[in-house]
Amino acid sequence: MPVSSGVRKRIAGFLDPDDEIHYVFPADVFGSTNPGVFFAVTRKTITVLTTGYLSRKTPKKVVSTGLRNQRIGPVDTSTVPWFKFNGIDYEIDDEYIAVVHAADAEIMRDGAKPEDPLPDL
Repeated sequence: MPVSSGVRKRIAGFLDPDDEIHYVFPADVFGSTNPGVFFAVTRKTITVLTTGYLSRKTPKKVVSTGLRNQRIGPVDTSTVPWFKFNGIDYEIDDEYIAVVHAADAEIMRDGAKPEDPLPDL
């Protein structure tokens, strides 16, 4: 299920007002006592926000912000979908794998395009 517009609006309150949200998805920090986070991918940054203990739908504070020039994935789907970002392992639901891939493809531009299998034609 996509992240609701209400959650996106609350997340936007933590971000630079001049920036534009491109992607938002929930994730869980693997092995953490406070696992719920949101990734907010904007034009300029990748921001990770914690949700706190009581609600997994309400962002509470920013725990990490990085420049948009890095990949989030790749997502390992051999078991539960997971990825490592800035040295931390995150788990996501199957439905958000495409969101991570889209965010990564956006910054890779030419690198995201497959090679032409028949370049001589």
